[in-house]
Amino acid sequence: MDGIFNVNKPAGWTSHDVVAAVRRWSGERRVGHAGTLDPAASGVLLVCVGRATRLAEYLAASRKAYWAEVTLGVSTDTDDATGQAVATTAAEVTTAQLAAALSEFQGHLQQRPPAYAALKRDGVPLYRLARAGVAVETAPRPVIIHRLTLLAYRPPTVVLDVECSAGTYVRSLARDLGERLGCGAHLSRLVRRASGRFTLGEAIDLPTLQDSLAQGYALALLYAPDEALLDYPAAILGQASVARLRQGKALPDLSPHPSLLQEGEVEVCRAYDFDGELIAVLRREPEASAWRPDKVLA
Repeated sequence: MDGIFNVNKPAGWTSHDVVAAVRRWSGERRVGHAGTLDPAASGVLLVCVGRATRLAEYLAASRKAYWAEVTLGVSTDTDDATGQAVATTAAEVTTAQLAAALSEFQGHLQQRPPAYAALKRDGVPLYRLARAGVAVETAPRPVIIHRLTLLAYRPPTVVLDVECSAGTYVRSLARDLGERLGCGAHLSRLVRRASGRFTLGEAIDLPTLQDSLAQGYALALLYAPDEALLDYPAAILGQASVARLRQGKALPDLSPHPSLLQEGEVEVCRAYDFDGELIAVLRREPEASAWRPDKVLA
């Protein structure tokens, strides 16, 4: 079984819990997810099975979209509702003040990850260090907030629609918004409504996935592995080029494919053989005028 399940992860499950369940239900050893979703969050979690696990990084790098509920006036140590309150302030914020603050959190930003995060310091996840009482200063990282829309404001609750780059912490966005407004805030609810081209409306719940694997109709719910790559251009290669890729060798050029050779525009492409089988993911090496195999799948 090779492909991608678009799963609607329920709140209370970790991303690892979902992977372990799919591995158990399917009997497939190679199972992984593409982009961690916090246990308290729900929504789109892409679960890769078989050969598709080799493409998880491309899915994880795609743009994400969320519905986020932020509670003003209460700051927590985890920046979300699972943590302990560390400060409480009266949140006397007008809609105009809120809108003005939100406008400052769009575009390219430097964002400081939460203290409780899966990011690692010297091989140890930050959340383990935080639970052990070890204070770690997290360095800001570049992120992009493509779109930030106010859906509702019922003080002290703010409901937002967020479209952002991979690696963006919506918990950090909530924390920083509270700091900007001078009242503190935390993320009280989060739903991932899209991951790349995969949407919540098309996601399947866990009971349906379990039943499909038990009853033998899971393939009808499985997306092909190259669904992870449809945002990249494609090249169809002859036997000689396919043989080189299977040996891990770079291709000197892709001159039969001029659409891939637009200077500075295309760095990654998917490569197929004449039978339409996905062979590899290629990455351009401009200095060598070559394309090297980033991933070889067949």
